[in-house]
Amino acid sequence: MQNQKITLLGTGLMGAPMARNIAKAGFTLAVWNRSRNKAEPLAGVGATVHDMVADAVAGADIVISMLADGIVVGSLVNNPAVTGAMKPGALWIDMSSAKPEEARAQAAHLAKLGFQHLDAPVSGGTKGAEAGTLAIMAGGDADAFSRAEPVLRAMGRPVHVGPTGSGQLSKLANQAIVAVTIAAVAEAMLLVEKGGADPAAVRAALKGGFADSTILQQHGARMTEGNFTPGGLSKFQLKDLDNLLNESGQLGLKLPVSEMTRDRFADFVENMDGADKDHSGLYLELLKRNGLSA
Repeated sequence: MQNQKITLLGTGLMGAPMARNIAKAGFTLAVWNRSRNKAEPLAGVGATVHDMVADAVAGADIVISMLADGIVVGSLVNNPAVTGAMKPGALWIDMSSAKPEEARAQAAHLAKLGFQHLDAPVSGGTKGAEAGTLAIMAGGDADAFSRAEPVLRAMGRPVHVGPTGSGQLSKLANQAIVAVTIAAVAEAMLLVEKGGADPAAVRAALKGGFADSTILQQHGARMTEGNFTPGGLSKFQLKDLDNLLNESGQLGLKLPVSEMTRDRFADFVENMDGADKDHSGLYLELLKRNGLSA
């Protein structure tokens, strides 16, 4: 299967390491990014860098998009210049975070043109992207998933979670857990620090217990060290929470903890210059609530 040509669109914080792992697995790789300078380093691992999306997707067996949101992906999926350049029968895998309804619309449009589609968003942040250990939640037809599995395994651990839209629904569930856990970890770290305990020692003590998590260990350290260099951008966390609440609203559900956490991220992003900080920066919003400075 490694003789397939793969095109990856979007080589930012997540897309660039994902592309490196695809190339490392032996696939022929083409890349495109709106800002070419972010894609150019990938030439060093054998990728062909393109200035135009249509040129990048030409001849590709599988096109992967890792872009800001479903609107951006939709602008490409619905562009005749892009789909007109695609290889007949190609598979489009959208690994961006989008709304389930956007995934379903993309899949329906591509199906009419004779293309397959998967919505396969990821979790694991930049560390997971670099290590090739991303959690990959794929929605779509089982045969499309089987076709995609070899290249997805180059980036992490793919699981077929259901029909079209299910991948994005799974990602929204993931993001609810992530956001709420970040909020809980922030409160715990502030409590132990102000109470006189050593936060690093507390994290070590909790390791392996019911309260342990990657967020406690990684983001708890970020909070107490004041390191908010982005791995997962807060503006994207807010976008995902907005999408989550849009979906829950359509299902007639109330998710009060997610709603409260969404409002806190909105304050951090919109009023505290937190948009481009790591989502663990919600700790800064908690400090502000308590009249404390970083």
